[in-house]
Amino acid sequence: MLEFKSFTAAQKTLAAIELVRMLKKGQRPKTRCEVLSPADQFYALAS
Repeated sequence: MLEFKSFTAAQKTLAAIELVRMLKKGQRPKTRCEVLSPADQFYALAS
């Protein structure tokens, strides 16, 4: 198990894990039939 020294660290880690899972599932709404690279998808979801 992971041990975190603060709640903030745990919260940020879990948010990053969820972001990666969303990327794998392709859960970003597409507009105007655009095709995004994985890096562009990451930046779009992270912002």
